[in-house]
Amino acid sequence: MNNALNRHVQQVLTLAQGKAQLAGPAADPSVARSWLRCLQQHRLDPAQSMAPAVLEHARMLECRERSRQVLEIANGEMNSLHRQLAGSGHAVLLTDARGVILNCVTEQAEQRTFEQAGLWLGADWSEACEGTNGIGTCLVERQPLTIHQDEHFRSRHTGLTCSASPVFDPHGELLAVLDVSSARHDVSRQSQFHTMALVNLSAKAIEGCYFLRSFEGEWLLRFHAQAEYIGLFSEGLLAFDGNGRVRAVNQSAINLLGLDRSQLLGRSLEEVFDCRLDELLGRASAQPSASWPLYSQQGRALFAMLRGQPRRSAQAGAPGAVVAPGLCLADPALQEAFRRSLRVYERDVPLLIGGETGSGKEAFAKAVHRAGSRGGKPFVALNCAAIPESLIESELFGYRGGSFTGARKEGMRGKLQQADGGTLFLDEIGDMPLALQTRLLRVLEERQVEPIGGVAQAIDVRVISASHRDLSQQVAAGQFREDLYYRLNGLAIDLPPLRARSDKAQLLQHLLDEEARDQVLRLEERARQALLDYHWPGNVRQLRNVLRTLVALCEGGLIGHAELPAEIRRLPALADPGAVNPPATPLEDAERSALLAVLEGQRWHMTRSAKQLGISRNTLYRKLHKHAIAPRG
Repeated sequence: MNNALNRHVQQVLTLAQGKAQLAGPAADPSVARSWLRCLQQHRLDPAQSMAPAVLEHARMLECRERSRQVLEIANGEMNSLHRQLAGSGHAVLLTDARGVILNCVTEQAEQRTFEQAGLWLGADWSEACEGTNGIGTCLVERQPLTIHQDEHFRSRHTGLTCSASPVFDPHGELLAVLDVSSARHDVSRQSQFHTMALVNLSAKAIEGCYFLRSFEGEWLLRFHAQAEYIGLFSEGLLAFDGNGRVRAVNQSAINLLGLDRSQLLGRSLEEVFDCRLDELLGRASAQPSASWPLYSQQGRALFAMLRGQPRRSAQAGAPGAVVAPGLCLADPALQEAFRRSLRVYERDVPLLIGGETGSGKEAFAKAVHRAGSRGGKPFVALNCAAIPESLIESELFGYRGGSFTGARKEGMRGKLQQADGGTLFLDEIGDMPLALQTRLLRVLEERQVEPIGGVAQAIDVRVISASHRDLSQQVAAGQFREDLYYRLNGLAIDLPPLRARSDKAQLLQHLLDEEARDQVLRLEERARQALLDYHWPGNVRQLRNVLRTLVALCEGGLIGHAELPAEIRRLPALADPGAVNPPATPLEDAERSALLAVLEGQRWHMTRSAKQLGISRNTLYRKLHKHAIAPRG
């Protein structure tokens, strides 16, 4: 042990004498810089064996209170990171901007080992106190790094391997450091590449959540060069005020726009993006889900979503200015269907929406209503299949008080009267009795409704109908009036089942955000993939109910694969019985062949294969799943 200590001290002193090291721990420039700081600025002794200084309990609680928000956000991410490391011997740590440990996640049995190494709550691991180490050097270098064993300045810490990544606040100031430390002696530097990547991803996730929470309820633009990357850690985040002045940006936004932070803060959005402010604000949504193209003033092509209360910049129905409030429309076919629906709705042409049960027909109709010129007027829904036949007439047309036995004294306004000035949504119109179909047709033609026992009253109502049945077949079978069918079928829209939608991933995140409300929740990647692969016979309604249950039961901010319902866990890729899998494209065949070639060449060693391919292990596993390639032991 003494020999190892002496050798380490000698390496440090060699550097102090101005001799550059081409090999050994100080060959890394960041380590060499840190060792020199420790010697010249901090006046530290590499042989000193004192344990790190630990704050008094009261002061440590004060530090935790100052960092309460980031601690709340980081807690779930730290637990998830510890699970992903999938093995003993790791401590996941979060420090404040001074290097004081505020939280630690590790196995209970290993807690004493890490405490003996100095990794206590309240311990100060700044470089000035403990010399070169993952936390302290990360704070100074302001970049992700790994300090492996004898790269530490102090001999006392050479048994540790630490991978740390900085967490920045929305203004670019250091907020915290996320670190994974191991006290195992068999940890190689190469094995830390995967750990370092996971730490960096988790730090970015914490950073993003902190940004979103810091500007909750304010204007927030999310963007990326690729639409599918919005919502992931690499997305650009830009907060601005009601006058369109930039208040804060994250590092990804700076990188995507190719401008410095100083060039962005305080500037008008119209100076940054090739878009008028009123046009941009008109695309806002309280729960954005569908992205749209946006260009920077330098001509960079981006995709964006805007969180905020929408302000219409053009008449509803104008091409290019369509907003679908509360609806996820990342599927191009659905976007076009919505655009066409809104145009005909504004001309008072009835809509007839088809689609399987649970596919979102009422949500689609409500979004059309809210996006149109009658958005502030009543939207009244009547499910013709959910009300007994004997009650549909009074529900739809209303009645005068005392007009029949059991009627209320004051009477009742029917759905048609309640919707006056707005929209009446008739769900499952195919289940309406034939006699009432005749009365409804008369109302639509005459624009008057006559309550039971009352007198006719003028109404101004736009009608949207929906059915999971084929109404043309019902007409042929004599079960639905032909004249009413043609009166309701101004424009027929068929909503696709969930399994056929191209925006399942965006819809999943949209619904999860809606159900989570103010909670910060994440889906484990395996759980997310299982939800995306499932057949969903109950469509969007079933997905929402499953997510609602998962959110209610979630503890720790992460929804794992084990929490999913049994039928989804057992059948992660249940195919649509009526669907035929499309043949693989030449590009997909080429990718599969390339994957197999690299895997065979690396003897199915996943870390080496991922490194050769230039991708992460997680991405490699996703590609194996995509191409139905089973990993070998």
